[in-house]
Amino acid sequence: MRFNALQKNIPDISQKMLTVTLRTLEEDGFVKRQVYAEVPPRVEYSLTDRATSLLPHINSLIMWAKENMDAILMDRTNNRLKS
Repeated sequence: MRFNALQKNIPDISQKMLTVTLRTLEEDGFVKRQVYAEVPPRVEYSLTDRATSLLPHINSLIMWAKENMDAILMDRTNNRLKS
């Protein structure tokens, strides 16, 4: 996926923050950066096998959050009312 496509798909992220995040993910082995020798230059990012291996765990976390969101929000509201 190209940088601009990533930026469009991630609401409210600045160009600098996306750049820093992609560099960190690349250093940690979660993202592969492919530079094509073209004019103008083209760079694409993709998930590595390490990142792909995390997807089932991330999906499980998303499902857990969806199942528990109402209770979490209710606890948050109740705790704010007590303060």
